[in-house]
Amino acid sequence: MMAGSPVVAGVIAQLAFWLLLLRGVLGGKLRAKVALLFVALWLAGYMEIPSISPFAIPVVTSFVAILDIVLVFVIYKGDVRLT
Repeated sequence: MMAGSPVVAGVIAQLAFWLLLLRGVLGGKLRAKVALLFVALWLAGYMEIPSISPFAIPVVTSFVAILDIVLVFVIYKGDVRLT
């Protein structure tokens, strides 16, 4: 089975979300309430965006990517330096 780049991007976004959430909770950077808020936002987007229209399903990947960006800002107190 072949996967196109949108599918790979979706998998990376989902994996990054759960890894960032785990790192934030285990590292003490996210309280349980904040982590539950992110899970609730993820669940709401994952369940509700596809119900809008079948054409809105790819928007879930963008929504999760935005949650990833917010998690990076919350956990690392800013952007991650690459160099």
